[in-house]
Amino acid sequence: MKKILIIEDERPMAEAIQFSLEKEGYQAQMALNGESGWEMFKAGGYDLVLLDLMLPKIDGMEICRRVRQEGSTPIIMLTAKDSDVDKVLGLEMGADDYVTKPFSMRELIARVRAVMRRFDVERKAEARGRRRVGNVLIDEERHEVVVDDSVVVMPLMEYKLLEIFMKNPGKALPRDYLIGQAWEGDFYGQTKTLDVHIRRLREKIERDPAQPEHIITVRGVGYRFEAGRKVK
Repeated sequence: MKKILIIEDERPMAEAIQFSLEKEGYQAQMALNGESGWEMFKAGGYDLVLLDLMLPKIDGMEICRRVRQEGSTPIIMLTAKDSDVDKVLGLEMGADDYVTKPFSMRELIARVRAVMRRFDVERKAEARGRRRVGNVLIDEERHEVVVDDSVVVMPLMEYKLLEIFMKNPGKALPRDYLIGQAWEGDFYGQTKTLDVHIRRLREKIERDPAQPEHIITVRGVGYRFEAGRKVK
């Protein structure tokens, strides 16, 4: 039975969602603020998070960021805001989908099923050595990278760096960690060498390398890999 965490501060709304999900055969638990929701999530075992954007104590964006740092658990944001900026922010923080209030329970259940189905497909693909983050897919068995459905050829070191990023989406990876993992202890150059490889990797996978969506510089630390914007 799939287990869903509802983080929603409006009790009537949270209870209605919980009732509808349980009616569909899901196990649903609810939290009425961001702090308790985060504690419940850390306890583990959830297959999906329904996350309100406007929450007391810890807001939805921060919860989304923390959940994404922990792994790839699917997130659907529930928001009363209908601006494109809020939608884009939610997606850039790592949400898989969003539903704007007011919404019908039928629509919400359909979104839940769609996101879970997509996640299950991606998880099975990972078991076969295939990983997808946003519009970038890496096939470890074929040693192949696909961006926007086009195969991208790249040297071994760029491939290895991309593979490390793809295995750690949303995490700020220190330069020393990237060097140690990619060069496996055989690195005798300067850290600028890493920057050169990152620049070349950006040129191959970013829509605009000057304004990267995937490989984000984390000042004073290293780099973080994000899914990037969803193209409608």
